[in-house]
Amino acid sequence: MPSTTPPVFLVTELPAGPSLVLDGEEARHAATVRRMRAGERLVVSDGRGSAAECVIAEVRPGREPVLDLSVSRRWTEPEPAVRVVVAQALAKGDRGELAVELATEAGADEILPWRAERSVVRWEEGPRGAKALARWQNTARAAAKQARRAWVPPVREPVTTAELAAVAARAACAVVLEGSASQRLTELTLPDAGDVLLVVGPEGGITDGELEALTAEGALAVRLGPTVLRTSTAAAVALGALGAMTSRWA
Repeated sequence: MPSTTPPVFLVTELPAGPSLVLDGEEARHAATVRRMRAGERLVVSDGRGSAAECVIAEVRPGREPVLDLSVSRRWTEPEPAVRVVVAQALAKGDRGELAVELATEAGADEILPWRAERSVVRWEEGPRGAKALARWQNTARAAAKQARRAWVPPVREPVTTAELAAVAARAACAVVLEGSASQRLTELTLPDAGDVLLVVGPEGGITDGELEALTAEGALAVRLGPTVLRTSTAAAVALGALGAMTSRWA
């Protein structure tokens, strides 16, 4: 991303050419909420690494405003060599969405909602589960824009413990945040490339059976430090440590 940080607006596809047209909800947000005008700068991104810094040439007002943009420059931001996949246990109230927001701002590359045994919330199949998943996806989208990220982390369908164990088996490294673990996250030797699976349990903690299922597939139980973090903040703190321990922040 460039050194300056103009606001980011997301589009499904980023077309080629010297000019762009921004319409729909993103245009309404730019024109009505942010009250952006001709001459101001913004970034348009497809959320998959491609971005274009633009200058607003004209704001066409109306019920459905449209912004005509002149492209100043384009770039593509590659995915990090070490990707962090956050498996976040379902949490009650707005704590799950807060966890997604903070993890996205801290750089999570993918988010897996996890149906942990002690999760109070249950995402059932059908419209209610789809609505809950959509809230997490919208939260990740908004947080990526706030953090000026060129990548929006996908929020996948929720997984069971058995499915999560299979993800751990495929990962280059898998860690489970567990306050009683003897090994610290900062003591690990991490891979130079590939997926690091970061498992965050619910407020009630991870059960012995869940921990056994994950460690049987190669996951390591680790702790962050001497204090106990809420499920909504643990991933963000761990992502900060992983950023410093790997090439992610290089």
